[in-house]
Amino acid sequence: MKTENILVIGGTGKTGRKVAQQLQALGQNVRIGSRRANPAFDWHNPDTWPAALAGMDKVYATFQPDLAVPGALEAIQALVRQAQLSKVKKMVLLSGKGEREAELCEQAVIDSGLDYTIVRASWFNQNFSENFFLDPILAGHVALPQAEAKVPYVDTDDIADVVVEVLMNNQHNGQIYELTGPELLTFPEVIDTIAQATGRTIQFTPISQEAYDQMLKEYNLPEDYVWLINYLFTEVLGNPSIHDVTDDIEKVLGRKPKSFAQYVAETAATGVWQPEVATFI
Repeated sequence: MKTENILVIGGTGKTGRKVAQQLQALGQNVRIGSRRANPAFDWHNPDTWPAALAGMDKVYATFQPDLAVPGALEAIQALVRQAQLSKVKKMVLLSGKGEREAELCEQAVIDSGLDYTIVRASWFNQNFSENFFLDPILAGHVALPQAEAKVPYVDTDDIADVVVEVLMNNQHNGQIYELTGPELLTFPEVIDTIAQATGRTIQFTPISQEAYDQMLKEYNLPEDYVWLINYLFTEVLGNPSIHDVTDDIEKVLGRKPKSFAQYVAETAATGVWQPEVATFI
């Protein structure tokens, strides 16, 4: 396998850290793209981009907090221009399944003239153990809108495996892959699965979108964060395409994706959903 220089933007994040670890294990030269790295990569400071991209053959790009937010398209367009100047050969972009705004960002990469692969992921399993759903689970009471929306949650292990495969093999150039788990689950089903695996009582309460927005504001969360959560629950969960289960993980990797039940069993074993343990993790 040819050794290449690969920049992993978001290399300390949910998928990026796993991608970086796998690439390093394969003997690739990996540069972590983060504000604390040297050279640094900061989405909010384009002056950091040339040094981070210098000498790189390929880039895996994840945008924080989401490609749907205002300003994301302009940032991706600017990143593409700098990648072209830096003679980058290929870019793999992590995108969101069912997000129209994200598709505009994808098009900027597609039209760049670089080799590319687009990886559209459904909602992550890890949202329940590493993100904004964790605190309510620990508290034993989860209240969410769109209670019966069915989502094919996908595991970040599977996303990372796909990203590494498409980075290393040119047969995936020019492809758009939509990554999902193997089944559709509602929020009550998700919470019940976690409750059973942990032996805890976790109550689920369906609420309106307006009540949820108000609850987020009462926690003094930033307005752009509240906007994004509202977008995900209304526009994305309201998009019929988010509910489609695909076989793209099996197509790329030759194996089935991880089920939500398997993710829950593995995660429950870490103790992260046990309040007295989670405080020390």
